[in-house]
Amino acid sequence: MGGVLRAWGRAFLSQWHGKMLLMSLAPFLLALGVWAAGLYFFLQPLIDFVQAQFVAYDGFSYSSSWLASLGLGTLKTVVVPLIAMLALLPLMILTALIFIGVVAMPLIGRHVGLRHFPQLEQRKGGSILGSVGVALGGMLVFILLWVLTLPLYAFPPLAVLVQALLWGWLTMRVMVYDTLADYADADERRAILKQHRLPLLVIGVVSGAAGALPGVIWLGGVMAVVLFPLLAAVSIWLYVLIFIFTGLWFAYYCLDALARLRAQTVLE
Repeated sequence: MGGVLRAWGRAFLSQWHGKMLLMSLAPFLLALGVWAAGLYFFLQPLIDFVQAQFVAYDGFSYSSSWLASLGLGTLKTVVVPLIAMLALLPLMILTALIFIGVVAMPLIGRHVGLRHFPQLEQRKGGSILGSVGVALGGMLVFILLWVLTLPLYAFPPLAVLVQALLWGWLTMRVMVYDTLADYADADERRAILKQHRLPLLVIGVVSGAAGALPGVIWLGGVMAVVLFPLLAAVSIWLYVLIFIFTGLWFAYYCLDALARLRAQTVLE
């Protein structure tokens, strides 16, 4: 795991490079603009829909008794907007992830590659459409599992653990493709995924734990509902920063693995 730790250290130092800090602004502002418009037009209709479902299926009596049994009876007054907010959270992640993949990851890959791996040939094995496709496919699975595990928010430590595992899989799937899109061809990308699956999963799970942290601020009950617009903006900003650091971490590890793979191929 020495390569994982070396890549982490290099990513941590690069995170504070002026270019990386400025890079976080574009995805954040794009995602913030999309969600400002989205929440303005669609938040209330979503809350009304959830409210109607609760009324139609007597959800208030079930949720009230369940929350009371957990000692969370005070949440029964805000259970509908909380569910609506938690349902929107994966979509916020998807927005930040796609904007990072499209806007930031090509720049991150070139930043790391040109500064630290200038000898690597760029074989252009990926594309923007491929990146979006990988992100959307992963997010469909992620959203399904996220919805199925929403009840775990009643047990915050367990919810954080499950989110970390989900993020581990998702970040590995998306970031490896984006990192190697310019430098590796398809065969090299598959070889790196096969040979380095465990270290890449470790990076993904650790990044997943960090990716779960913004979700913790949504566990504030009544205050989470009152401060929803502010919490949404803070969450998007945190996700962007985490994605950029994660992208740097994967970039350093994957490009080093690619350099070693090509050196081994030459020797053979």
